[in-house]
Amino acid sequence: MIWNETKECMSRDEMTSLQNARLSKVVSRVYHNVEYYRKKMQAYGLEPGDICGIEDIHKLPYTTKDDLRDTYPYGLFASPMSEIVRIHASSGTTGKSTVVGYTRRDIEIWSECVARALSMAGVGKGSTIQVAYGYGLFTGGLGAHYGAEHLGATVIPMSSGNTKKLTTMMEDLEVTAIACTPSYLLHIAESLEAEGRIPKLKLKAAICGAEPWTEAMRLSIEEKLGINAFDIYGLSEVLGPGVACDCIHHNGLHVYEDYFFPEVISADTLQPVDIGESGELVFTTLAKEGIPLIRYRTKDLTSLRHGSCACGRSLARISRFTGRSDDMLIIRGVNVFPSQIEAALLEMGETSPHYIMEVDRVDNLDILEVKVEVEESYFSDEIRVLEALTKRIEKTIREAIGLAVKVKLVEPFSIERSMGKAVRVIDKRKLV
Repeated sequence: MIWNETKECMSRDEMTSLQNARLSKVVSRVYHNVEYYRKKMQAYGLEPGDICGIEDIHKLPYTTKDDLRDTYPYGLFASPMSEIVRIHASSGTTGKSTVVGYTRRDIEIWSECVARALSMAGVGKGSTIQVAYGYGLFTGGLGAHYGAEHLGATVIPMSSGNTKKLTTMMEDLEVTAIACTPSYLLHIAESLEAEGRIPKLKLKAAICGAEPWTEAMRLSIEEKLGINAFDIYGLSEVLGPGVACDCIHHNGLHVYEDYFFPEVISADTLQPVDIGESGELVFTTLAKEGIPLIRYRTKDLTSLRHGSCACGRSLARISRFTGRSDDMLIIRGVNVFPSQIEAALLEMGETSPHYIMEVDRVDNLDILEVKVEVEESYFSDEIRVLEALTKRIEKTIREAIGLAVKVKLVEPFSIERSMGKAVRVIDKRKLV
């Protein structure tokens, strides 16, 4: 059940020794190759020799998404571009993406980590897996693809968007596993159920990620399809999918600690919290070459547990996420910030800066509606004028965030004003 070559059978002392060596190496790498990190460490009075192992990690400064934006596009790269074999990027809050680069070794490590996750779901040589994450700059599609190929599985690079074709191929090609967002899989399940096609499937497992989901959704997926559904976690800044994954016991996501060192800190004090206490998840990459990150604040809220799992693994486990310490939303695998919406609206010049984002699940798919205040005069014009403005706003926002939205125009002062921080987001999804 546990692969020797994945290091999952190492003792805690052996794991700590490996982490110590890798942390010292990565700190030296960023100090000598990344000016931004070197200046940051010098500001803290640190040199590489001051970091001897994991016990010294608290001395190091944190890294945030803003650091990636401030050094856009390649300022945090620790490898020359001649060694970078792939670029991925996330959507930017004001038009700028956070760009990450991978060396050939990074791709190998990424493939191995995803392979570990897939193997926990029972995927292996002889399996046929449909990858229904998006391909392209988003890390989900290619991450799952390479991991499945690393295992020797047969990969169907389905991507997302054509559910009818996906379900037809799922049945005809005798797919045994699928990788996609959980909300999309539930939509697929209900489509298959309505057509009475579920008994014809060979599907056994699903590896779902890229968005928050509940235990109830997992159980619903498993019941409808008669499969086991697994939660995979990752983020492009740290690697992509494959940083952690749960096992058949669903008692926390196993973190691949030989490549990623996890911490949980208080979002207020930035100090480590006690084991089992909730806080913000922080990762240090221990073997990444292209863009190693030191103490990267994920903004995801969770807790950390140690000790053996019923599956036999002794890797640290992160609990189900309870939210975020910032105002980012994850909608159908896309990261969306209110500032993106605001920038798009201000660029148009036809609307006020007053808006509110409402997220809900309709037919098990996440839907984003943006309510926007417009001048009273628009409501006295012909309905076609209002409809034309709505379409222009929807197009502008879609181009800004890469996601289709529904826009509802509302009258001036109909959105509540706040004396403090404006409330821009209402998340109606039941995530806990």
